[in-house]
Amino acid sequence: MAERTYRIHIAAELSGVRVELIRAWERRYGVLRPERTPSGYRVYTDQDVALLKRLKQLTEEGVSISDAVKLLPRLQEELAGSTPSLAVEVTPSSLESWRGAILAAAQSHDQARVSAVLDEVLAALPPLKAFDEVLVPVQCEVGDRWHAGRLTVVQEHLVSQVVRARVMSLLHASPGNEGARHAVLACFPDEEHEIGLLGAALRLRHAGFRVTLLGQRVPVADLGRLVAELRPDLVGLSAVTDLGSATFEETLTRVLQALPSGVSIWVGGAAARTHREVCTRWKVRSISSMEDWAAELKPQGG
Repeated sequence: MAERTYRIHIAAELSGVRVELIRAWERRYGVLRPERTPSGYRVYTDQDVALLKRLKQLTEEGVSISDAVKLLPRLQEELAGSTPSLAVEVTPSSLESWRGAILAAAQSHDQARVSAVLDEVLAALPPLKAFDEVLVPVQCEVGDRWHAGRLTVVQEHLVSQVVRARVMSLLHASPGNEGARHAVLACFPDEEHEIGLLGAALRLRHAGFRVTLLGQRVPVADLGRLVAELRPDLVGLSAVTDLGSATFEETLTRVLQALPSGVSIWVGGAAARTHREVCTRWKVRSISSMEDWAAELKPQGG
């Protein structure tokens, strides 16, 4: 089995050493020489994380980092062959346990616990798996419970704010934003829910797209002018709040009229799923499942 590796922000969370400090130690003292992904991002092994933890312990005990690095050969020898795996075996029950723990924390107004559980999730799972199998299901369940009166607005917000922050963290740490294909992503003009849009940005970045992310409540005219200027390969729209078929179609029509011809349009979100036939009628792609994503993100020419 291939050795488990971690992106730098996960290595920082596991070791307790800030990302900026890891980079400084590498640059000034050559503490670690991490491998790099094809996209150029550093990846760290369990042994690297264990070494960072040991260096952190030494510096907290009063040893200067310049003196601590002199001990590197001995520390590496001590750690060789004895570092326990930091990877967590992920099963359906562990996914359910994480989701349940977050919902229980919401019930008890414990935002710190929500944060701690999500940090555990992000340390154990690759970014897209964490998003698809924990963050999205939790956000949907929280929304359903709020609509059913089983969670208050406050309880919904304390989860949503943490989920949004973690998705933004994943997005900032995602592969370089220099892909050959370009996507512009925006919410419908009156849409305030953007976590799904952030997830789309994350997925597209991992698929090699350069992403211009506009977020909530984007005016139709402004979106049209930007797309005309940038000429992206696709425009992704998020429509979550369902105000009925007529309103959805009227809004979609206004957006399409504002956009230049020839650009590929994708629409996702709960309202888009509900009114998929409207999207079909207007010849825009409706993204509502993993199968849709797989079909749309097939390598060009594949």
